[in-house]
Amino acid sequence: MPNITPFLWFTGQAEEAADFYVSIFKNSKITDVKRYGEAGPGPEGSVMTLEFELDGKEFMAINAPSSDPQVPSDAFSQGKIALFVSCKTQVELDELWDKLSEGGKQLPCGWVADRYGFAWNLVPEGLFDVLGGNDEERSQRAMRAMFQMTKLDIDELRRVYNA
Repeated sequence: MPNITPFLWFTGQAEEAADFYVSIFKNSKITDVKRYGEAGPGPEGSVMTLEFELDGKEFMAINAPSSDPQVPSDAFSQGKIALFVSCKTQVELDELWDKLSEGGKQLPCGWVADRYGFAWNLVPEGLFDVLGGNDEERSQRAMRAMFQMTKLDIDELRRVYNA
C-alpha cells in the first residue's frame, strides 16, 4: 500500500500555518523544510515545501507561487480538504475551537474555517454514540440539537438524548 499524506496548498503562508498548527496540537513538530533556490519559481530562500506532524500524523505543505501560469488561482480552495479531529474531552475541544477559530470563522455543527481557509471538524468523543444510538427517537433529538449548535457540546447532546 502506498503511504498517503495530506498535502496542504498555500500561496506564501505554509511556514506560518505549519507553525500555528504545531503550536496547537501536542506531539507535533516541523520535520523538514525545503526552500526555493535561484531557479525559483518562488523567491529565493522562501519556503517551497515543508513536512510536519500533528499529533504524530504526517502532513506536507507547499507555497505555490500565485503567479504560476500553470496553476489557476482557484485550483485549490476550502472544501477540497477538511480535517477531522476527535477530541477526548470537552475541554480539549473548547481549547482547539478557540485557537483554530482565532482569525477564522466558526461554522455550524462543530466546523471551523481557520485563518488559512482550511476546514476543521472538531468532534467530541461520544458524539456518534448519541447520534447513532439504538433508540431512533432519542438519536434524532440529539441530531436536531446538534444542528442548532456551532461548537459541539457533548454534555448538552447527552442531556437531550437522555431527556
